[in-house]
Amino acid sequence: MTRSVQLWPGRVRAAFASELGDDAGVEDGFGPVTVDVPAARWVEAVELARDGLDCTYFDWLSAVDELGDGFRVVCHLADHRPGGVEHLVLRTLVPRDAATVASIAGVFAGARWHERETHEMFGISFTADGAVLELEKLLLPEEFEGHPLRKEFVLASRVAKPWPGAKEPGESDHDAAPARRRTRPPGAPEPEQWGPREPGSQAPDPLGVVSSGPAARPRRTPREPRGGSTGSTTDQGSTTEGGDDA
Repeated sequence: MTRSVQLWPGRVRAAFASELGDDAGVEDGFGPVTVDVPAARWVEAVELARDGLDCTYFDWLSAVDELGDGFRVVCHLADHRPGGVEHLVLRTLVPRDAATVASIAGVFAGARWHERETHEMFGISFTADGAVLELEKLLLPEEFEGHPLRKEFVLASRVAKPWPGAKEPGESDHDAAPARRRTRPPGAPEPEQWGPREPGSQAPDPLGVVSSGPAARPRRTPREPRGGSTGSTTDQGSTTEGGDDA
C-alpha cells in the first residue's frame, strides 16, 4: 500500500471530514494532532484511526475530570512509519451523571486494561453491544470505596495529618510553631462538606471539595515606619534645607 505524501494534520482532517463530517473537530496546534468526537461515534473514530490512518499502535487510554462538563475520555494512538512516528489523540466527553461510553477493546484488545483502570479511578462505565461491562478492579483493593482521580474525592489523609511535610505521629522532634495558622490543603474540604451527617440533613455539593483550597492567610496590621513619622518629617526637612543652602 502506498502511503500518502500529504502532511499528517492534513491526512487526519481529510479522513475524519470524509467519514464523520462535522461531528469531528480537529486541532493541530501545540502538541499532537487531536480529534474530538461525540461519545456515540467513539468506537467509529478509533476504527477510522486504525484502518484509515494506519494508527495500528495503541498507547494508552485514560480520562480527565472536567467538573461540571463531565469526563473527557482520551486515547493516544500512533502510526509507526519508516523514519518516524505520527501521533494522534482522540477525545470524547461523557456527562458526569451518566459517565458511560462504548468499549474499544474490540478494536484494540489491549485497551481493556486501560478501561479497567479508568473505570476504577474515575467511575466511568464501558459498554459492549449496549450492555455495561463488569470490570474487575486493577489497582485498588476490593474494599476500597470511591474513585480517587475524581476531583471531588476527599483526600482524608490530608485532613487528618498536618500538611505538607508532616511525619508519622511520634516521629516529629518538635511541635509546630504556635504562631503559625494551620492551612487547609487542596483536596481537603471544610468539615461540613464531608463525613458523617445527621439523618435528614441536606446532602453537600459533591463538587464542593473542588473549590476547597488553602485557608486564607490572616491579615497583618501594617507596621509603623522605623523612627516614626516625626523622624521622617525631620529627615525631609533636613534635605530641603540642604537644598536651599546649595
